[in-house]
Amino acid sequence: MDFRCRMQRPFSFVRLDCCAVALAAAFASVQTTIAQTPTGKIWKEFSGEKALVHVQQLVDLGPRPPASEAIEKSRTYIENQLKLFGWETTRQAFEDRTPRGNVRFVNLIARFRGMGNETKPTSFLLCSHYDTKTFDTLRFVGANDGGSSTGLLLELARVLARHSNLAAKIEIVFFDGEEAYENFTKTDGLYGSRYFAEQIAKDKASGQFRGGILFDMVGDRSLDITLSPDSPAQMARDIFASADALKLRNYFTYLDREITDDHTPLNAIGIPTIDVIDFDFAYWHTAEDTMDKLSAQSLQIVGSVAAYYLSEFALK
Repeated sequence: MDFRCRMQRPFSFVRLDCCAVALAAAFASVQTTIAQTPTGKIWKEFSGEKALVHVQQLVDLGPRPPASEAIEKSRTYIENQLKLFGWETTRQAFEDRTPRGNVRFVNLIARFRGMGNETKPTSFLLCSHYDTKTFDTLRFVGANDGGSSTGLLLELARVLARHSNLAAKIEIVFFDGEEAYENFTKTDGLYGSRYFAEQIAKDKASGQFRGGILFDMVGDRSLDITLSPDSPAQMARDIFASADALKLRNYFTYLDREITDDHTPLNAIGIPTIDVIDFDFAYWHTAEDTMDKLSAQSLQIVGSVAAYYLSEFALK
């Protein structure tokens, strides 16, 4: 995202015992089955703890800038998790010129299996970037910036897979190359989302998407989701209404300035996309953007509101 407006702030031995053990095991099995049964209210099924586990797995790989060994390992992890949940992933690979020469980027595009998706157009996009910014002078693992939104999106994929009719209407995209190498310009930064949008425009397919949500920096312990004032108005109202319904409205507000992020190219081609982001993160682009700055509760809040919105508003 473009923080140019704030660049100054970096912000047995008895038979009865055997029976008891068997009964206990059976009871545990029943409990597990109940716990795994979809409730119909998907926002109650989202787990901030599970999302945080995904973030930890990514952060353990270290810095994950484009074209690195670590980001390839990230791709494999994301693809494997999505496959476990029932999603099929396609790699959208491309090269683009950067201030450091030509770089190979890879977007990951996931669709839910077995629902005849080949002929059924999707209706809604869920997006995150999974790269970390390239630094030569510090070790940047991007726990919040790149990690938190990716972990949240993987957990949303798990929950959505339990509701196949809803999942069939959604496309999940993990963008590569969100970060600028120098400064955000029309040619530096947002590499993955720009390319993704260009291909949609080229195919004249933007009309198949009703809208989208971009998640970015959503794990901060001191959570304050700040929607850009140029957010699609109805989407913003519905996000606020979703938060209000879950009694979480105090975590969501408007920012007083526009934000350039991976939603920007999507909006430019006519896909109304909202950026769900905690813009005020003191450890942005520093070596201190680490796991201790994150909270499973924050991920729970954002994930629950997003799930409520998807269920109750986005595809109605």
